[in-house]
Amino acid sequence: MKKLFFILYFSISLHMDANPAIDLSLPELGDRVSGAVSSEQEKIIGNEFLKQVYSQAPLIADPLIQEYSELLIYRLSEYSQVEDRNFNILLIDENSLNAFAAPGGVIGINGGLFLYAENEGQFASVLAHELAHLSQRHFARNVLYSKDNNLASVLVMVSAMAAAVATNNPNAFMAGPAFLQQQSLRYSRLFEREADRVGFNNLINAQYDPSSMGEMFEQMAKMRRLAGDNIPEFLLTHPISSSRVADAFNAADQVESKYTKKDSLDYQLIRGRLRIKYEEIPLNAIRKIQGIIKDDPSNENRYALAVAYKRGNKYQDSLDMIDGLINENPKNLILQNTKAEILLDKGDAEGALKIVNNALNISTKNFPLSVLKAKILSYKKELFAAEEIIRDQLLRRNTDPYLWLYLSEIQRDSKNVVGYHRSRAEYFLLLGQYEDALNQLQFALKLTENNFQISESIMTKINTTRKIIEGTRGQ
Repeated sequence: MKKLFFILYFSISLHMDANPAIDLSLPELGDRVSGAVSSEQEKIIGNEFLKQVYSQAPLIADPLIQEYSELLIYRLSEYSQVEDRNFNILLIDENSLNAFAAPGGVIGINGGLFLYAENEGQFASVLAHELAHLSQRHFARNVLYSKDNNLASVLVMVSAMAAAVATNNPNAFMAGPAFLQQQSLRYSRLFEREADRVGFNNLINAQYDPSSMGEMFEQMAKMRRLAGDNIPEFLLTHPISSSRVADAFNAADQVESKYTKKDSLDYQLIRGRLRIKYEEIPLNAIRKIQGIIKDDPSNENRYALAVAYKRGNKYQDSLDMIDGLINENPKNLILQNTKAEILLDKGDAEGALKIVNNALNISTKNFPLSVLKAKILSYKKELFAAEEIIRDQLLRRNTDPYLWLYLSEIQRDSKNVVGYHRSRAEYFLLLGQYEDALNQLQFALKLTENNFQISESIMTKINTTRKIIEGTRGQ
């Protein structure tokens, strides 16, 4: 088995050069980089990493938050040097500050990043940095520099990376030989500086305020000061100094001020949604936001209060608040989606369905709206129609384990037992739980012995899964 050194770039550690004149070209390494690790190999590693994160880390299964994050990353990638923009975006359900990039186009975002980034520009500055890690192929270059050394196997390192994400411990992967630890630190520092330069340039090309990155630094520095003796592990390994904050602002001062984009309504709404998510007690969340909103009736705070009311089963208060926002922003799909959610929770499925259908006329096949429509139809016991909607979404999102899981739940309720087992199998395959997937497929096969076409398809999947299991055991 080939030996590769898998580096997960926990990378909010930015080292901004004051000079914004940036050379964005890759180092003159030619085919040597691909010789160390090809793009195809990076994808294989990334897929294995995804499986282990899916199975170990708590993830945010919220289509609204998922779609917002995806759209922003894809928009930023248009200004990056990433050639393959087939990204896998993970939302880690953890309220701490963190983000990372991994081989194969994997980008991870902690829910806490939204909480610490006060506006979209600050949030985008972190994502631009992560995209730079991918465009500059830092993983492959690290392997190139280290290939003649005794490196840990790729599967061992992938497991360590997944554990680091799952446990919210950026040092979890540092459990290998001392040499590997030293090399990873050395190269990560070098590559962080490069990612800073490239990310900063791409951020301003995307027309965000160049001060956004410095402002993000300030937020992290403030976080460290307030932490006292309980400094998060991430900030211990990636300290934010006053000089680095100053350097970031100095770089911004040398850029023309025509780029002024700092925030968006969608970011404010998503941030408000996550603020309430991480408030454990709904009534406490309501009281807290009610106190804030008196002095700051921002869109974010009003939306957060609407969500808090919904969580606290105060549906009319929630509707009143959301209707006020919709009157000011009638075309915003997040607001329309949220109103439909409130109505569904209230038991008004018909009212929720009307809103969703109207919104889908504007944005056909919209991911959050489509999933919500499937939930409404399931509530109404129109299960076959709900299943068709999720199947249609899976045509574009067939690597989303939660969609397969939701499909299996619909099929269970509709008594489609074969479909239930097959969808569960797909869910377990994406999680890398091959034995569980095999069991589900075998259950499905027993139920389809009289249907040659379906049983043949299941048997093909069984054989493929068995080969994967045998290969895993042989490693």
